[in-house]
Amino acid sequence: MSQVNVGLCGLGTVGTGVVKILKDHAEEIKYKVGSEINIKKILVSDINKKRDISIKKEWLTTDPEELVNNAEIDIIIEVMGGIEDTNILLEKAIRNKKHIVTANKDLMAIHGQTLLRLAKENKCDIFYDASVAGGIPIIRSLTEGLASDKIQKIMGIVNGTTNYILTKMTDEDLAFEPVLKEAQDLGFAEADPTSDVDGLDAARKMTLLANLAFKMEIGLEDVEVSGIRTISQEDITFATSLGYTIKLIGIASIHHGKVEVSVEPTLLPKDHPLALVKNEMNAVYVYGEAVGETMFYGPGAGSLPTATAVVSDLMEVVKNIRLGITGNDYITPQYEKQLKENDEKYMQYFIRMEVDDTAGTFQKITNVFTDENISFAKILQLPSEKEHTAEIVMITHKISKQQLMNSKENLKGLDVVNRIISYYRVDGED
Repeated sequence: MSQVNVGLCGLGTVGTGVVKILKDHAEEIKYKVGSEINIKKILVSDINKKRDISIKKEWLTTDPEELVNNAEIDIIIEVMGGIEDTNILLEKAIRNKKHIVTANKDLMAIHGQTLLRLAKENKCDIFYDASVAGGIPIIRSLTEGLASDKIQKIMGIVNGTTNYILTKMTDEDLAFEPVLKEAQDLGFAEADPTSDVDGLDAARKMTLLANLAFKMEIGLEDVEVSGIRTISQEDITFATSLGYTIKLIGIASIHHGKVEVSVEPTLLPKDHPLALVKNEMNAVYVYGEAVGETMFYGPGAGSLPTATAVVSDLMEVVKNIRLGITGNDYITPQYEKQLKENDEKYMQYFIRMEVDDTAGTFQKITNVFTDENISFAKILQLPSEKEHTAEIVMITHKISKQQLMNSKENLKGLDVVNRIISYYRVDGED
């Protein structure tokens, strides 16, 4: 094939980056894949909108049918976002034998397995490396570079917005709300930051990574999700004094065939590689049975980093078309889904509570934990600003989540415990 024609859905930040790379790197791309890649149509919401890049007027359309029903278009690049309407569009495109490249983690987390099966039936490719961690090739690394290994655990910072906020809160002693406002002003956070700060964006990405790593069909509903809204400056101060940094971490692990996937604020030792990842950068740590520990680091979003991943996927599709091997990348999940129960999820915990500063208080609290066979790696007690009260901060040794839940319930029944202020996962040691 001397030429491959592309239909681009979306001309926002990432779409503009895709056009720029295809234009600026045209000769290099043609040399590597053996075909010229030609943009045939671009789906936009407003043809007359002023744009930062020169576009041929005849490329633009507001009608998706001009892409999905166009016999001259071989590949659809989807970078417009959305879930249900976009899913319908891509299903139609696949049935029309068009290959798909997408950066849409929301769509792939919810409908990805169905789309991948449909693509296989129609001998079409779907590549979505840009949907997780922007310019970091983590998906391709799992499916190709680490394909021979058995992945035991993935943990990472996969949302740049929350990492930027926590970095500012930690390094500059700032509160959540003003840092969020700053992130919005700089374009690191959306006007509605819910998906980012409540952990949903990261959860969708971890769903995709868990599916690939463990060869199981994990759903978004299987991911335990907690965001960063409840993290206070006091939490960060206590964590720092104990030698930790708080990050929003996505974790997927497998043990004896059972999987656990979560996104939650996590305390990491200050010297842990992920603790050193700052601002809007992303990083993913992968533990393989054979390879050991590997870490992938880079920009998790942005026009050109994400567009680079999109165009790389596009080039892979073109290579497959030329070789006549499209539709072979999807592999039916090897294992039935098995999820860990709470008494099978073991980790350390940071627990912070406000208690009465009276004789016997600590003994009553200790008895609760002793009853659950919980011991501690670190304990810190400080006077509270309230009269006759104190704050206790504890780092447990590894315990089950069920032990934690039982202890929390029993602590609530003690008259000397005013409130459990916060509790977070601790990872990276013990």
